[in-house]
This record gives sequence, structure tokens and C-alpha cells, in this order.
Amino acid sequence: MTDQIETLTQALLDAARKAGADAADALAVQGTSLSIDVRAGALEQAERAEGVDLGLRVLVDGRQACVSASDTRAETMAEMATRAVAMAREAPQDETLGLADADRLARDVDIAALDLADPAPEPAPATLEDDARRAEAAALANTGITQVQSASAGYSRRSLHLAASNGFSGGYTRTDRAISCVAISGTGTGMERDWCGETRTYQADLPDAETVGQLAAARAAARAGARKPKTGAYPVLYDERISASLIGHLLAAINGQAIARGASWARDLLGEQVLPTTLSLIEDPHRPRIAGSRPFDGEGLPTARRAWVRDGVLQGWVLDLATGRKLGMDSTANAARGTSAPPAPSVGNVTLTPGAHSRDDLLAQMGTGLWVTSLIGSTINPNTGDYSRGASGFWVENGQIAYPVNECTIAGHLPDMLRRVIPANDARDHLSRQVPSLLVEGMTLAGA
Repeated sequence: MTDQIETLTQALLDAARKAGADAADALAVQGTSLSIDVRAGALEQAERAEGVDLGLRVLVDGRQACVSASDTRAETMAEMATRAVAMAREAPQDETLGLADADRLARDVDIAALDLADPAPEPAPATLEDDARRAEAAALANTGITQVQSASAGYSRRSLHLAASNGFSGGYTRTDRAISCVAISGTGTGMERDWCGETRTYQADLPDAETVGQLAAARAAARAGARKPKTGAYPVLYDERISASLIGHLLAAINGQAIARGASWARDLLGEQVLPTTLSLIEDPHRPRIAGSRPFDGEGLPTARRAWVRDGVLQGWVLDLATGRKLGMDSTANAARGTSAPPAPSVGNVTLTPGAHSRDDLLAQMGTGLWVTSLIGSTINPNTGDYSRGASGFWVENGQIAYPVNECTIAGHLPDMLRRVIPANDARDHLSRQVPSLLVEGMTLAGA
């Protein structure tokens, strides 16, 4: 498989040269995915997809264009290159565009050490259906559950190869296996929904289907009878399932594209405190068997461990080659790309420093406030950091869960929220973003 897509990328580069491109890079992705959905004890849907996607980016006199296709015939690739060069000649000139210098490219990468592809055979559809059925049955065994909205199991295997006219050529394969279940408690307007989903690189590492169904049911049953919480200023505890969204807002704010446009509330915070001084935010793209790991970035640069925040202080911007040049900085090897678009800065695996206490300890510490387990929609102003999101979860009084809540809004100012977060110690090791539950004092709640 990898030999085939490597050959395709080289063919695309040859076609680009013949069409008149000054430089080019090509991405080929070959994948297989299989998903099974079960409902009410019966097979509801089965899907299988196989195919190859091709992407070509050409550079002509400081201009670029991208084209993509799923047809691997030689004549199609020649047409792709011709069209891409014609498009590039009409595009605006940008002096920051260009491939990496050859001496900066990833060489002799130890892809095997990342362990991203499960050597086990692809699971049979009957195996996935059995997983989905068992997850659904386990959820329905909970007397508080009135129905299961969906139970699913899936598998995918995806190989990619990136090649460029600067001499880079590299690729790898990754797999994932998943089980999920969505359970509902109550009836009519009193219905409440919650879920559990688990995904692993290796099938052998995946929790059993019954565990997934039972957890989805327990979560949904606990939400029965939810009502609006009080309105006012209260502490909010972000559950570990959703706490990574807060760190995601920080990563979006330090993305080089936002900084170059001046469209970020963090644009003046380089070298300034953005988290408590006890916390660091570390990216490690080389964690074995983790979804966000990668040996090189979307421009062929070697990836490396990096601190985005160290002891609370912001260390740098997330950059690809173009945004780095716009800002007069080097790329941080964070380019990501698909087959139909040029590279853009993106962060993979990140870990936030854990706290010393459990989630229950933070619940006790917060006294009276809101434990948020689900977020709905968002209004985030990227320029000012003003934050507002719909939420549901549980009202806490005197450190104890009092009742489930829904239909409320939590609001605050992201820079202030992040500087006063208090982490728990419950981050899960298998996630790409290891972020524990986070307690934020003094947020505004709009409820009853």
C-alpha cells in the first residue's frame, strides 16, 4: 500500500514539473474504514469505504494553488498539474510561500517507534456488529434508561505519503478502533441524553463494549430530572471530558495564522503569563500509539517535543513555514494539511500539568457552583477572548452534587479564566490532549 502511494506522489511531482511549476509537493492518502450502527437490537447501518485521495500543491513565481482528485490514472494526474499551474498563475503573489530548505527536512525518522498501526487483522463486520449490540444491551440493562439512541463500532486504516520537489519523501500508516453508545433517560420533554465513546490505535487496548454501554447509561440516568441552575457568579468545574476545550481556545489564540492577522486576544502575550505559574503545556508528537503523534509535519519538517507554555509563561506561536516567515520566525514544525488545501499550523498531542487533587477534591473545594459535563454551541470572540457557552451538568452545594442541570449559559473572559484554572489529576493517558478536570472561579452563570 505505502509503495503504491509513494509512486503516486512522485508521479504527481513529475507532472507538476512538466506543467511548469517552480516547486511542488504531493500528498497521497489510501484508506479503508468500516462502521456498524445498531438500534433496538437490529442492524441499522453498515458502511465501508475504500479509496485513494490525491493532493497537489504547486508554486509558480511566489504564487500557489492546490488541486485534489480521487482518480489515480496518469492522464488525470497530468490534468491536475496543468490546472494547478494555471490556477497558481492567477493567484496573488505571496513572498512567504515556499517549500522547506533541504537541510531542514526530516531524515531517518523512526516511524516504528511511534507504533501507530495495529498489525492485527481488520475486524470482520460481524465482530463490529457484536460490539455495538453488546454496548446497546449493556446500556438498556440500566433501569433508568428508556432508549438507546445509537450504538456503534468502527475501524479505520489510513496510509499517507508526502513528497516534495525539495527532496522530501516520507509516509506512515495509522489505525484506530472505536466503540460508542448514546443513551437516553426520561420521556417526552424530560428526556436527557449522555454518551460514552472510546477509541484506540490498537484493538487490544480498547475497553470492552459492555463497559462503554454501562458508562453511557450511568451518565444519562444521572441526568434524569435536570433543571436550570441558579443565576449569578459561581465557580465552574469543567469535567475532564470537556476541559480540553479550554486549552483548545488557548491553542487557537496562539496559532500563527491568527497572530499574523492580528485576530487573537493573545497577540500581545508572548513571554507573558497565560496560565498559573505551576502549569506548563507541553506538546509531544512522539507518544506511541496516540492519535496525534506524527514523525514529521505537513511540510516534511521533523517534529519535536515543545513547551507552548512553561511555568505559566507563553513561549511561542504555533507556526508552519508561511506563517513563520510572515512573523519573522522559524516554523515550529506544526504544519498540517489535507489533500485539498495548503499547509496550516496545527497542534497535535498536548499535556497540561496535572494537579495534586482528584476531581472530587475540587468539587469539595468549590463549595457551591456548577460541574459542567457537556457544552453546547459557543460564542467565542477571538479578538477579545469574551467567552459564552451553553452548558449542562450538575449543581453542587457544600461540595456535594445536589441535582442535574441543563439549559444554562456560562460566561467569562478567556485570558482571566485561563490564568486562574486549578487542575485535577484525572487526565486519561490514551488521549491526544491530556487535560484534567479544570476548576475556574468566578464565572457568570445564567440559569433560572
